[in-house]
Amino acid sequence: MPRRSLVTLAGAVLLAAAGSAVSAAPSAAAEGDGSFTLTDPRITESSGLAASRRHPGIYWTHNDSEDGSRVFAVDGRTGRTVATVTLSGAGQARDIEAVSVGPDGRVYVGDIGDNFDGGWGHVWIYAFPEPKRLRDATVRATQYVVKYEGGARDAESLAVHPKTGRVYIVDKRKGGDGHVLAGPERLSATGVNLFRPVAGIDVWATDAAFSPDGSELAVRGYLDGVLLDWNGGRPEERERLSPPFQKQGESLTYSADGRLLLFGSEGEGSRVVAKPAPGGAAVEPPERSGDTSSSGRTPAAGAPAETAGGGGGNGGSVTLGGVALIALVVGLWVAARHRRAD
Repeated sequence: MPRRSLVTLAGAVLLAAAGSAVSAAPSAAAEGDGSFTLTDPRITESSGLAASRRHPGIYWTHNDSEDGSRVFAVDGRTGRTVATVTLSGAGQARDIEAVSVGPDGRVYVGDIGDNFDGGWGHVWIYAFPEPKRLRDATVRATQYVVKYEGGARDAESLAVHPKTGRVYIVDKRKGGDGHVLAGPERLSATGVNLFRPVAGIDVWATDAAFSPDGSELAVRGYLDGVLLDWNGGRPEERERLSPPFQKQGESLTYSADGRLLLFGSEGEGSRVVAKPAPGGAAVEPPERSGDTSSSGRTPAAGAPAETAGGGGGNGGSVTLGGVALIALVVGLWVAARHRRAD
């Protein structure tokens, strides 16, 4: 085999092995187990994702910047848009990046993106009642002004605690300089809402979501992620997450029953990939409810068990197939050296 061909083959094999390492999560959800494709041609930059609390199987999403103030309700079984909700009373949106559903029955939309990493003196959160009936509509939203302790920053992740209703933002910073920031106990529509850091985080965060019982906060980036034990509002890292390989991984949510983590991407016709939540996050609240939740979790009925050796159902691992591919590359390289020596 010519040396150039050998190198090309080796590179291809290494890429395949790397793909196995990134995407091979124990008990990864198979096709049809919660994954779906966004079919609406208007959704070209899906940047946030949130499971509906009122409508089982429905997910809220939205485009990135320059799409106005609207969100889409998508059927997770078909990927089709079943309602488009346009927000009024909120002014001109700048850069909507996140969506979350709170325990008060409202959908929270985070106009928190800042591509200038501190260029905006303030950002906004909009909230509107989740509709009882899914149909195209224009609704009046409440607008909240947000500032950060320590100065402006870029952020793409917003999550509302499912028990206390407190809103949290995760900023987007590299090199372990990221933060989980807590808003006030209740947002004020008449004053400035100051968000303060409550924990450091080592992820270039693009989205975040609480488990339905509030005991965990999952945060994703483009290539990695982290699962935090909430610990009554004092989050601590429990394990790393391995998002699926996607064109531009932007969004994340738990399924309403807490059994799945769903990972979304930008691009027309993009795929939302479902993977089992680590340990099967419980739907029922732990013994201590709200922001005093303990780190102990009860797996949801039917949730996949963790594999031996830890790591949970979502942790990335190199499979035997990946090891075999790497071994093949080594073998080809050794053979080539022998031929050159002859």
